[in-house]
Amino acid sequence: MERSGNPYLSVEAIWSRVGCVRLVQMFFGCTTFSLVLHQAGFSAAYGAFCIFVWCFCFAITTLIVMCELTRLQSCLRGLSWGNFTATVAMLATLMTLTSAVIYPLYFVSLKCSSTDCTTRNYRLAVSVSAGLLFVAYSVEVCLTRAKPGLSCSYMATASGLLKVVQAFVACVIFGALATESQYKKYVATQWCVAVYSFCFAVTVLVIVMNITGRAVTLRCPFEHIVVVYTVVAILMYMSASVIWPVYCFDSKYGSPGRPSYCPWGRCSWDSQLVVTIFTLINLCLYIADLIYTQKLRFVAH
Repeated sequence: MERSGNPYLSVEAIWSRVGCVRLVQMFFGCTTFSLVLHQAGFSAAYGAFCIFVWCFCFAITTLIVMCELTRLQSCLRGLSWGNFTATVAMLATLMTLTSAVIYPLYFVSLKCSSTDCTTRNYRLAVSVSAGLLFVAYSVEVCLTRAKPGLSCSYMATASGLLKVVQAFVACVIFGALATESQYKKYVATQWCVAVYSFCFAVTVLVIVMNITGRAVTLRCPFEHIVVVYTVVAILMYMSASVIWPVYCFDSKYGSPGRPSYCPWGRCSWDSQLVVTIFTLINLCLYIADLIYTQKLRFVAH
């Protein structure tokens, strides 16, 4: 028998710093959703979202570890593995952060029920485990992000990570728009929705192009196109950041203050406020993206 060049299994996938962090992610991910399904429980859309996040993150991390352990990622010709893992790590960080905030906010109470404290204790354990899961994904992002002087994937740079955050913030905006936001009342607010949709679609396209490796095969300079799009996105978000608050909170079109009759959880004013806040957040993210890109080009030259 001839000895092969490389062993079938890559021990580095487990014993490296990133590999150990991923094992920790798998442990806390499995622990979190197991505690929820066993005794802690969940309900409504918020609980379903949290359990989906923990199951999804556990599944995708397990898939990444298995692929790197068995070297199967080398068979995925239409996938840029470095861009894919960097995107997953950033997305999982944002999703686990959201679920780590939502679950204790809606399901945890320090007071016990009239019979026993078992459910409360399980839910407290879920909250702690969810927080540690978020920390584990944050550590992976820190370990795999671009370092000065070292070659890396685009999605591991600050610009690539910011694109994932931009897309995630846009999803939060869409969620608020779908909850009694009343954006169809005026053409101006419909323009804002068009801004959010266009920028989200193009940002996701940029991410997909990098993950699939198509960005490097284009005949035109992809980085230049992305910079031009970022400038356009900043201008569009600047218009939305002005138009949306005016048509939602000016007394001529909307309500400056929260109406007293507005029920919590089903109030259009609350949804409009959430859209306003996250519109400004995304505007800042696009500006930061452009500044970082220009700084990177300046340093490169």
